[in-house]
This record gives sequence, structure tokens and C-alpha cells, in this order.
Amino acid sequence: MISRRQTVLGLAAATGIASPALALTRTPRQTTGPFYPDVLPSESDADLVRIGSGPAAFGEEIEITGRLLGSDGRPISGGFVELWQANAYGRYSHSRDTSNAPLDPNFQGHGIVRTDDLGRYRFRTIKPGEYTGRTRHLHFQVGGPGFETLPTQMYFAGDPGNERDFLWTAIRDPLAREALTVPFVREAGSSVDVGIFDIVLGA
Repeated sequence: MISRRQTVLGLAAATGIASPALALTRTPRQTTGPFYPDVLPSESDADLVRIGSGPAAFGEEIEITGRLLGSDGRPISGGFVELWQANAYGRYSHSRDTSNAPLDPNFQGHGIVRTDDLGRYRFRTIKPGEYTGRTRHLHFQVGGPGFETLPTQMYFAGDPGNERDFLWTAIRDPLAREALTVPFVREAGSSVDVGIFDIVLGA
């Protein structure tokens, strides 16, 4: 299902026409959390499922794609989009994550890409597992020329854990909550579910 926000953003990005309504849908700032990688993996590319030519990580493969946009709806070319997350068991590759969930040596866990001329980015990764106190989520940090760096988080639409998550429930504005809650669908020709997460930065 395409949300009203995605429809508005798509029209603005396609036409290059500024819309005052977009100012209401800037992507909310959220905490980076305690598990930003303290040691980066040997690779930090757009494919978090495999490290080099090694075996695939455990879990359900998904893709996240979208655009990095200014508050006027115009694409931000050459911006950066950084992603990090827990593995399919719900554990981060971080020295402070002392849970009993197993590490996955085949999971990259972190990636960073540059947006193209249309502000687009894409990651292939694993659907993260839940852990105590948190629903499934992905961490993002984004920025671009002339824009302040924004840390935020992305949530999975329809996940029953959302209603128990203190950060998700703290988002009171329905448009802000919609901006961070992404449905995943199977695109034609794709072997995995794909979520569209457009990220809007303020000036």
C-alpha cells in the first residue's frame, strides 16, 4: 500500500515543484541508540547479507530503497545514507551488546551508500530480530551538502511489537509516525520483500 506521504513525495520529486505540505512530513529525528558500531566491518557496502563472496547471513532477506529529499521535495544528490542494525537473532555486533542471542559472522550489520542524481539509495539486508524492550527496527543516519546530519529509525508496518516499543509509541504526530513506519511488499521480478523509505531533510 502506498501512503499519502509517499504519493506527495513522489509527485514533488518527479516534478521538482516545491510543496508547503512537505514541511509537515520531514523525517523525525531519533536517537542513534547505544549500538552504533564501535568497530566497523571489513565491508560497509549496500549488501549487508554477504561479506565478500562468503555465505549469506541467517534470516529473511529484504530490500530497503528510497530517496533522500529536501523539505521542498527536490532530490539530494551525493548525500549519504548509513544503515546499521541487529541481526536476525536480535543482537548487534557491538562490545556493549551482552545478550545471549548469537552473533552471525556472515552478517555485515552496517552499510553506507551515496545517493544518485535522483537522490535514490538501496540496501539489501536481513529483517532484524526483536530484543528486550524494542520492536524490529533499522537505524539510519543521513546527510547531504548544506544539510545537518539526521539520525533516525525505521519501523516495520504491521509489526505487533510496535505498540510495545517506547520510541515508536512516543511519536504522537500521525504523519511523523507514518514517515518512519514502512510497509514491505514483493515487487514484480523481485525475490524479496521491498520497503520504500523516503527520507526528508530540513534546511
